[in-house]
Amino acid sequence: MVLVDSDVMIDLLREYSPALKWLDSFDDEILLSGFVVMELIQGCKNRTEQRRMQKELENYNVIWPSPEICDEAVDVFAHYYLSHNLGILDALIGQTAVALNLPLHTFNQKHYSVIPNIKLVRPYEKKDI
Repeated sequence: MVLVDSDVMIDLLREYSPALKWLDSFDDEILLSGFVVMELIQGCKNRTEQRRMQKELENYNVIWPSPEICDEAVDVFAHYYLSHNLGILDALIGQTAVALNLPLHTFNQKHYSVIPNIKLVRPYEKKDI
């Protein structure tokens, strides 16, 4: 399984060529945090876009953190919010990756790098879009 952050999903949904080539290069299934799904829906400008987004997201597996993972995310958030400006959703998404022992495929390295034991992967070369 490949855990993907919202920035990578946006590239896939926009059919950005390097993202599509990356996707075609493996057989693993893509896993999305429920919070990533919510971020993607939040980016919709109208009901039509939202329906289209929700329809597309039906093709992916969604995972929600357990209460234990949420407790760990709270601890990480409390420790790094003031010192590193760690976001709430980033703490939850990142701690989910840690708990599942899966690398998080993202270009938002700065958002997640403070989370202990997280593995981050830049999935493909990013060019100006």
